[in-house]
Amino acid sequence: MPDRQIIDVTEADFEFEVIAYSKNTPVVVDFWAEWCQPCKTLTPLLEKLSIELGGSFRLAKVDVDANPNLAAHFNVRSIPTVIAFSDGSPRDQFIGMQSEARVRAFLEAIVPPSPLSLAIEKANGKLATHHWVDAEKEFLEILQKEPDNPACLLGLSITQLAQGKGSEGRLHLYNFPASKEFTRAEALIPYADALIAFQENALPQETDLDAAFTNSIRLASQGKFDLALDGLLDILRQDKRYRDGMAREVVLSLLEILGGNGNGAARTGRKWMMPYG
Repeated sequence: MPDRQIIDVTEADFEFEVIAYSKNTPVVVDFWAEWCQPCKTLTPLLEKLSIELGGSFRLAKVDVDANPNLAAHFNVRSIPTVIAFSDGSPRDQFIGMQSEARVRAFLEAIVPPSPLSLAIEKANGKLATHHWVDAEKEFLEILQKEPDNPACLLGLSITQLAQGKGSEGRLHLYNFPASKEFTRAEALIPYADALIAFQENALPQETDLDAAFTNSIRLASQGKFDLALDGLLDILRQDKRYRDGMAREVVLSLLEILGGNGNGAARTGRKWMMPYG
């Protein structure tokens, strides 16, 4: 934690420690009192989140009993009151005890994006526009510093599968960390498995639909996703339960790879998948 990131401030040093300091780094001021029971819960939560967010803001604590003029100046009528300062002025505030999720959202809204967040945003931008090679490079660079970042692991798997890299793309999917990205990662597994089976000449070849399925995976491995989806959807029109739902699951995998982003193949695929649940 940066030096003096959590401090007690008074009327004597408020101008310097809060107003002046906030011109470079956001300052969150916690107005509290010893007799305030909610303060005894909120203040430790603010301290914990200050440490967790890596010193992206300063936490300044003001005892309203010892500093009544400050409380009056900022119209603090009830405590706890938390006011965020940026560029020398109050920007946002809340009053009373809040859930950790709401306090976290409040803090994240006032702190500048971290270098990691900016790097992930840049990589996701490349992913959204299907610049697979560039996106893969960006995600790999981030993962060298943050090897367990779920958003980057998901992005990397998508870029690699999109380029036909079956084994590499599947590498992290079966042991994906618990996170909000878990469900999306799980949706990629059917195509990853089918792609690897295709590359190992291990897909079934017993029927005409099997041949059509193999051809669809071949097209997807070459990045021809619109043609691959056409083939898979044709299989579903003939047998919506093909291979215990294999074709349906691969369609969903490909739609996850393509994302929304106005992609024509993705729009068509989602439209045609509606009858198949």
